[in-house]
Amino acid sequence: MAACPALFISAPASGQGKTTITAGLARYHRRLGRRVRVFKTGPDFLDPMILARASGAPVLSLDLWMVGEAACRTLLAQAAAEADLILIEGVMGLFDGTPSSADLATTFGVPVLAVISAKAMAQTFGAVAFGLAQFRPQVPFYGVLANRVGSARHAQMLEEALSPALRWCGHIAASDEITLPDRHLGLHQADEIDDLDARLDHAADTLGRTALAELPPPVEFGAPTPEVLPRLLDGKTIAVARDAAFSFIYPANLALLEVLGAQVAFFSPLADEALPEHADAVYLPGGYPELHAAALANNNRSAASIHAHAAAGKPLVAECGGMLYLLDQLTDTHGVTTPMLGLLPGHATMQTRFTALGMQQIDSLHGPMTGHTFHYSKLNTSLTPLRSATRPQGDAPGEAVYRAGSIVATYMHAYWPSNPAFTAALFHGEAF
Repeated sequence: MAACPALFISAPASGQGKTTITAGLARYHRRLGRRVRVFKTGPDFLDPMILARASGAPVLSLDLWMVGEAACRTLLAQAAAEADLILIEGVMGLFDGTPSSADLATTFGVPVLAVISAKAMAQTFGAVAFGLAQFRPQVPFYGVLANRVGSARHAQMLEEALSPALRWCGHIAASDEITLPDRHLGLHQADEIDDLDARLDHAADTLGRTALAELPPPVEFGAPTPEVLPRLLDGKTIAVARDAAFSFIYPANLALLEVLGAQVAFFSPLADEALPEHADAVYLPGGYPELHAAALANNNRSAASIHAHAAAGKPLVAECGGMLYLLDQLTDTHGVTTPMLGLLPGHATMQTRFTALGMQQIDSLHGPMTGHTFHYSKLNTSLTPLRSATRPQGDAPGEAVYRAGSIVATYMHAYWPSNPAFTAALFHGEAF
């Protein structure tokens, strides 16, 4: 059995500072020599980059629908067997979504810390905290942290407004030295924040002066029961694009490729690198190709090797931003149109608001593959979808899945461990 101190960091809404607090706590305890494992609730690529920098370990996703309860329990049990502290960052507000952060925390008995931004708030802070703690009494509740506090007197007012039954875990002052910058799709990528480590250290210093400097209570997660998988990709070399333009990659996806027997080799289209030699298949993940369109359009070495790969009929899997890179053209929000690889017919145009958001799944000959979609572009293409994803709630159609020769492309970000056989079929270029 694996027990480990664990804390679930949630909030009443997005934008309250969950990532900053989770990362600061991870950095604080890591500096004390503790082994810290951090998880992120729901589908996310940006927050985990920052949390990984803070903790020094890969950050995996937990979600009762996309990942599944049994797989979540195994991931937590594996972490508990090797870590001194587990931190889980929630998604949106504590009770938002189906399933919600509250559902996840309750399922695994992880106590919840509520991070509440106290900016422009006084005694109402107590009402918000009370509501979070009592809305569903079965949710294990640890305490409350006030974020973006204006002064010592402000902090005193907030603490006095709390119900005596709620634990005051301290406060964090409003500070530009801690706040993490954001843009469309969420926070900036970790490597793009020049002073990220200084911000994390500042947050760690501040949190070290609160009650959160103490370890939370241990939680029992059971014994790890990893699934034994056949080596369906044995001997395959899979080239994965990874740089500032293509970075939306689940660590669990890469780990699955290796468990299935594949060798993963990285290359950077942004650095104009050719595909690794002897690549049997290519994966172009999502990211921000629209921010680097001009550079990508001028990088002929990468373009030529990807064209040659496709011409040879070798499998190429592209998701979201990776799919945009394969199109004829990409237009940004300023109306600037840039030619892309031209391997798929179509033209994508960036919007100022997101055009699709939510969990989805693709049904296949091998069963369902879960994942999600979140993008700001609209696609105009003559391609006919091979199939379309579905949504767990509602009847609205999901993302189209296109197949053109050896290329499979879609806006949906798939969580490959949800269906290893489907994953192997994609990279073998087989029917699915």
